[in-house]
Amino acid sequence: MPDLLLGPLLRHVDETSATVWVETDAPCEVQVLGCSTPTFTVAGHHYALVVCDSLEPGTVTPYGVSLDGEAVWPRADDPYPAPTVRTRTRDGGEPFRLLFGSCRVTRPHEPPYTLAGGDEGVGVDALHAYGKRMLAQEEPSWPDALLLLGDQVYADELSPQTLAYIERTRGTDEPPGDGVADFQEYTVLYQEAWSDPLVRWVLSTLPTAMVFDDHDVHDDWNTSATWRKQMQAKDWCPARIEGGLMSYRLYQHLGNLSPAALEHDEVWARLKAVDDGEQVLREHARRADGEADGGKGVRWSYRRDYGDVRLLVLDSRGGRVLETGERSMVDDAEWEWIVEQTRDCASHLLLASSLPVLLPPAIHGLEAWNEAVCDGAWGTRWRTWGEKIRQGADLEHWAAFRLSFVRLMRLVEEVGSGRCGPAPATITFLGGDVHFSYLAQAHFKADRGVTSHVHQAVCSPVRNPVNRPIQVGDRFARSAPGRGLGRLLMVLARVPKPEQWWRVDHGPRFHNSVATLELEDRRSLLRLEAARPGDPDERLDVVLEKQLA
Repeated sequence: MPDLLLGPLLRHVDETSATVWVETDAPCEVQVLGCSTPTFTVAGHHYALVVCDSLEPGTVTPYGVSLDGEAVWPRADDPYPAPTVRTRTRDGGEPFRLLFGSCRVTRPHEPPYTLAGGDEGVGVDALHAYGKRMLAQEEPSWPDALLLLGDQVYADELSPQTLAYIERTRGTDEPPGDGVADFQEYTVLYQEAWSDPLVRWVLSTLPTAMVFDDHDVHDDWNTSATWRKQMQAKDWCPARIEGGLMSYRLYQHLGNLSPAALEHDEVWARLKAVDDGEQVLREHARRADGEADGGKGVRWSYRRDYGDVRLLVLDSRGGRVLETGERSMVDDAEWEWIVEQTRDCASHLLLASSLPVLLPPAIHGLEAWNEAVCDGAWGTRWRTWGEKIRQGADLEHWAAFRLSFVRLMRLVEEVGSGRCGPAPATITFLGGDVHFSYLAQAHFKADRGVTSHVHQAVCSPVRNPVNRPIQVGDRFARSAPGRGLGRLLMVLARVPKPEQWWRVDHGPRFHNSVATLELEDRRSLLRLEAARPGDPDERLDVVLEKQLA
């Protein structure tokens, strides 16, 4: 009898439909809430995305999973409540709570939270701790959705079971050593990351949106054109990137799409039409990777609406264009799509990117300086040093793609001033990646007419804290001397000053954390909760609660 290997993961939910993703150990028919679909196959692995339609708005419905007519989930001995689908009402007037965070390594949930003889402790998993919290609460107080903002898996910081698998199969003596090599190893990595019983239950009952960042594929992925040339010269790297993009499409991006988007998705249609979709995904991964070299791109950005809240998830990693002489976070076609999604916003616009748009000003200045130096502002010799600094210090956020930063901030001004429709009450950038959490508010020149409250909210890491020397540097970046140094570097490289100004108003905070954004009518509240280091009870403490509007 077929069985579940992974899932169920509740992915897209609206007023009348839901999608549920599973991985099974054999081909079969998958049934959820009276809806049925056959599995599809990729490289001998079997998956299904069940579209459950005709649901009633504003209802809470427990669900299970059957394979070939036999119930397999929840298990008979499952200690957790049955997963539920909670649809929203048609008028969209109810409050909306979004739980978000990024950067979560997979380790055991018992102290000391390390590999044997390995890295420093990674602490309490804040997502696991939040799952414990949910079990102690009534369902109405749970979040309405979960957003994972990158580094859901670490292809270069392997978890224990995946490392053991690699040691048994190919060994770690040859490159890429103790890093993921191909699609097959990625499947093991995802299996370990999402199999913990409590985390599995959370993912089965909270509608989840995701986007990748560098560690989902490779550290510093698409930092620059020089980085790409260096990595393409390594025999093992193309297979890693290809496998990373194939698995991302299967395990993460497929569930990001709404039922309507799935109907028009060519890759989805082809996967269902072939006996084994491995070649379909390989071709798609090659095309996606080629965008950075000026090829025809793949749009990973997507949109979700929750009543009068719009979540627009921006791909700031895989859609970069690096070889045209003008760095860009996304190509022109994807940018046009992004602009179009902002034209009919309601009360709140959430612009999610794995990379923060508004960095602490000192770091913004450093990255803007570095981009100019890499482009020759200080001469040929400094271009080489600039590239080394860019890769070594991970200077490749929006500030290091200045033209994309300027374009995005001008779009925010247009939306926030009501020039392209009623201005939302809030425009909030959601970010991760940097391994510290903070809140910043953007301010605009009076003649721009911006009435929306514009903030950057960053929650990172969920589980992967940085060491103390890096924390010292990040604290300096928030200080007045740090801000002054950032401005000086921009002046020395003749980089134009941003038209907006901001600073870190709250933070940085370095503990493993999750954040919640609570939106109702035109009000917005941000809450940041941190896990207590080494706490066996995995309690979460509120370390920031701030009204954004």
